[in-house]
Amino acid sequence: MTDQNITVAKVVVAGDAAVGKTSLVRRYVEGKFSTSRVATIGVDFYVHTVDTPQGKVKLSIWDMAGQKRFAFMRDRFYKGSCAAAIVFDLSRPETAQSLPAWKQEVLAGERAQHILIVGNKSDLVPPETHKWGARVASSLGGRYLVTSALSGEGVAQLFWELAVLALDSLHKRG
Repeated sequence: MTDQNITVAKVVVAGDAAVGKTSLVRRYVEGKFSTSRVATIGVDFYVHTVDTPQGKVKLSIWDMAGQKRFAFMRDRFYKGSCAAAIVFDLSRPETAQSLPAWKQEVLAGERAQHILIVGNKSDLVPPETHKWGARVASSLGGRYLVTSALSGEGVAQLFWELAVLALDSLHKRG
């Protein structure tokens, strides 16, 4: 959808509870990090405009609740999304085990989109852990990014790439 030379694109941020999805989005949109954590209930929405080589993209960012009790409602929230970031916590390897299920859930909701695999909380782990995360992402066939909502590492890159991928999805849809 285009609004006066600005393309509007829906993107989702998904993954297990407490992997830092909301912290990543708030770091990007609001430019700050909060140490207090309140669990997302259902979905939260944010809007932010990104400049890409193809033009401005107004991202409608849907921050999905990661708790299992909200799984029954998430499928309808994926409809119309153009790109998704599936986030796991580099300091908690068990959160990577559910990445295949998250990928399946996201694509079941909207097949025509691109997916990024995001290893968050890089500030809590040694650099060699990033290589493990890259292998996990490769096994899922997704592009891999390392981020830290605390330090801001990789956060702008994450949303810039989501915008570029969303544009690509929109062009393929026609």
